[in-house]
Amino acid sequence: MKSFEKVMKYVFIIASLVSILSIVVISVFIFKGGVPFIKEYGLIKFLTGTEWLPGNTPASYGLLPMILGSLYVTVGAMIIGVPIGVLTAVYMAKFCPEKLYKVLSPAVQLMAGIPSIVYGFFALNVITPLIRNIKGDGLSILTASILLAIMILPTVITLSEASIRAVPKSYYEGSIALGANDEESVFRTVVPAAKNGIMASVILAMGRAIGETMAVLRVAGNQTRVPGSIFEGGRTLTTNIAMEMSYAEGMHRESLIATAVVLFVFILVINSIFMMLKRRDTNC
Repeated sequence: MKSFEKVMKYVFIIASLVSILSIVVISVFIFKGGVPFIKEYGLIKFLTGTEWLPGNTPASYGLLPMILGSLYVTVGAMIIGVPIGVLTAVYMAKFCPEKLYKVLSPAVQLMAGIPSIVYGFFALNVITPLIRNIKGDGLSILTASILLAIMILPTVITLSEASIRAVPKSYYEGSIALGANDEESVFRTVVPAAKNGIMASVILAMGRAIGETMAVLRVAGNQTRVPGSIFEGGRTLTTNIAMEMSYAEGMHRESLIATAVVLFVFILVINSIFMMLKRRDTNC
């Protein structure tokens, strides 16, 4: 038994080292390929430029439209998807009848397994015409936000539900004993106690929204300009890389790798902010 435990100990150590090594290798590759371009072209010029014209002479590599496109789409998805996801998780954890739960739970898990391109085709044929009837051609920031809101629901629902179920029953029972009703006990006692897990689900969902490529590629409009409204098209950082990497050469290719650097740093900043907030809540 002891020998088996020793073997498993080293297996876990190796698995951890592989994970760490993978992150290091990816980081080295991205920064080694992107940082030289940023130094040569200029960080401020790269981040604040509004024109992306790699084929011009001289070429322009302004990343601001893609940065704003990613921010608009991600924020829109979070505004739409997070409240729906958290409320659904609360319902499934505390109010859902058992028979209905047996249907809802597998359905949520099934959503997580649907390929991104299928979501993209769904949005192109269902959501886009609906938005087109309101304003514009339907290929817009709003369409992409609605699509991503649907795609992040499984992450928010699953993790939030698990966090809510992990709260000790004594919290709910104590609130009921003090005279609160079911809804007050859940929303004022149980949900606040599960806020760290819910916040973790939101951060993971945000990472999914920021990193999504193929689905957004179908419906965002892919226009390299600063969107004037949510009904106009835009382009995200990920779709910018996906669309042009196959034929990019020289500085154009380096600029796309530098785009990956910006995206990588962007996600690191978001995760760091979350860790700081979580540590502050723990200390309090």
